Amino acid sequence: MQFKDKLTVLVVDDSPESLSMINMALDDAGIAVLVALNGQQAINVLEHVTPDIVLLDAVMPVMDGFQCAREVRKKLPLTPIIFMTGLSEVEHIVKAFDAGANDYIVKPIRPEEMLVRIRQHSNNTRKLLEAQKTLDAMRQHVFCINKSGRLIWATPEAQVLLNQYSEQQGQADINIEERLSRWLSSGAQDGHDLVLPLQNSLMLTVYYFKQTEEDEYLLKIQSPDVAVDPSVLEESLKITYREAEVLLWLAHGKTNREIAEILKMSPRTVNKHLEQMYPKIGANNRTTAASIAIQKILGGRIGMPGK
Repeated sequence: MQFKDKLTVLVVDDSPESLSMINMALDDAGIAVLVALNGQQAINVLEHVTPDIVLLDAVMPVMDGFQCAREVRKKLPLTPIIFMTGLSEVEHIVKAFDAGANDYIVKPIRPEEMLVRIRQHSNNTRKLLEAQKTLDAMRQHVFCINKSGRLIWATPEAQVLLNQYSEQQGQADINIEERLSRWLSSGAQDGHDLVLPLQNSLMLTVYYFKQTEEDEYLLKIQSPDVAVDPSVLEESLKITYREAEVLLWLAHGKTNREIAEILKMSPRTVNKHLEQMYPKIGANNRTTAASIAIQKILGGRIGMPGK
């Protein structure tokens, strides 16, 4: 989105009647109009111009609105996409939002409603971009995702850390999008932080900050400037270094499968280490073991990075 007094809207529709009505309403409202007759034409337009809003029909030749929305979203992660179509079935509405839509209006279009929604989405995007610019200037490790874990935007510092984690994960069974999505749906908003392990006993800690839109979540990363040394647990609890590594990640809420992925061992081996460790530290279950580990970690001045 470009900061200018006059909004620019790209209208993608193959119906002359719809185009005429929409163009007249937008022009009367002082909004600049770009026109494409199908999805492919719209993508070609985006090679030269960045609109503030995309109004999109669903059923069109060459490239339909759903495919077009996916392509627009790749090029313009923040630009609002409003579907305006005669398709009113729930399956089509869901399909549109899955493709990246921000809103959905069923034809026949009421010009007043269309203009209100355009202004609302435009204002929301402007505020989001202003906030993003401020965060960039402050060099904060902040990023925004949707409920599927897809990255919408990130400050440069956050992007570096996310790239670092993704590169180290390689071909892991669970990618970062899936981890973030699971975390959002299972306690992120209740203060349960997400720990992403890096190499050399470093970790990223992701904190939930706020929900900015219906499907946009603002998150913050703690830079991995605190090393978590398993030797703290090894020495204080008189266990092996490998057992200390397992216990360390247990203390951070990881499951046996997740610990196995982090430490490159099988879940069965993780369970074996835990069984051997419990009597050494005076624990009889995971909760007690985690509690003991956390107390030792804090006593050793090494723990979860602060917010």
